[in-house]
Amino acid sequence: MTIGFASRAAVSTCVLCTAGLLVLAPAAATAGADPGPDAAATASSPLHRPGTQVRPRPGAPEVPEVSALSWLVADARTGDVLAAHDAHRRLPPASTLKTLFALTVLPALPAGIRHRVSERELADIGPGSSLVGVAEDRAYRVSDLWNGVFLSSGNDAVRVLATLSGGWRATAERMQAEARALGARDTRVKSPDGYDTPGQVSSAFDLAVFGRAGLRNAEFARYCARHEARFPARDGGSFGIVNTNRLLTGADGVEAYDGLVGIKNGYTSNAGNTLVAAARRDGHTLVVTVMNPQSGGGHAVYEEARSLLDWGFEATGRVDPVGSLDALRPGPLRGPEAEPAARRHRAPAHPPAWPVAAAALLGAAGVSLYLRLRWGPVPTD
Repeated sequence: MTIGFASRAAVSTCVLCTAGLLVLAPAAATAGADPGPDAAATASSPLHRPGTQVRPRPGAPEVPEVSALSWLVADARTGDVLAAHDAHRRLPPASTLKTLFALTVLPALPAGIRHRVSERELADIGPGSSLVGVAEDRAYRVSDLWNGVFLSSGNDAVRVLATLSGGWRATAERMQAEARALGARDTRVKSPDGYDTPGQVSSAFDLAVFGRAGLRNAEFARYCARHEARFPARDGGSFGIVNTNRLLTGADGVEAYDGLVGIKNGYTSNAGNTLVAAARRDGHTLVVTVMNPQSGGGHAVYEEARSLLDWGFEATGRVDPVGSLDALRPGPLRGPEAEPAARRHRAPAHPPAWPVAAAALLGAAGVSLYLRLRWGPVPTD
């Protein structure tokens, strides 16, 4: 069975999402407030110091020379940061911010929903935006739109998914709350698609937090690792799209990285090239963030990520951590890696994050219940 959203159904779904969030708005607002990192913890953390931070043991490999304004290498399982450079420097994130968008919106929208796009939903897309080719008066599955987000970095697909998730401003606010719940204190969300907007920033630390969280979400992990897909065409057919993460696909003269499991690249004129990448070798998974290389051309972001990943795999077990991706998290880690990491890294005392998670879960459950009561079971890919 396929589900077609009439405009009334789409509005009902958005209202339901918004209603679920509004019910818990006071609690979510309290949990999402940014009291700032603990002053003592900040003063003692190497990650808040300028320059390159690493604690090598005897025989450890030297950290490679890279030109990025900010970068970080971390163990995805434990959250240990192996090395970093200006980890909390606030910089424009470009489309790597779509990692946070996906973490926030994916749980609320069943993949098999079909939605017919209106002209209004495609309004206000920033000039020069990357597009996958969403067309008005054409029906798309939610899974099609996510392919457009992850593979083509389509701001048009983000616009439609944000509409289905309660609207542009509400989505930005939920993303901000999600960032705080994950302990990402450097991120300021102004445009959910990552488009250059005054005041919109993130950091190598925060983007690594988002990438690590994404790997624990089965849907996120599947989309971000996908090399290619078919996307519905305006005329009723379809066309092929290829992931723009060249470190994953090996396109345009960039050699694919052995063991790469994806995540997200980005570029704007203000942010330069940005990348969150993850790779797995010999039972270890590393997450690397590279923000705005200053030399080497448009492909430098991939080559610098490659050198940092190579270093990270060689340095695993031969350096002491300089920090943790869990250090600023106000609540317990979520996902299958939660228990071992939670035992190793105790979070500082902050207000509990459960109200934010409860609001998101209520919204997602409400959407699913509404759809099932109205149309029956929802098909999946």
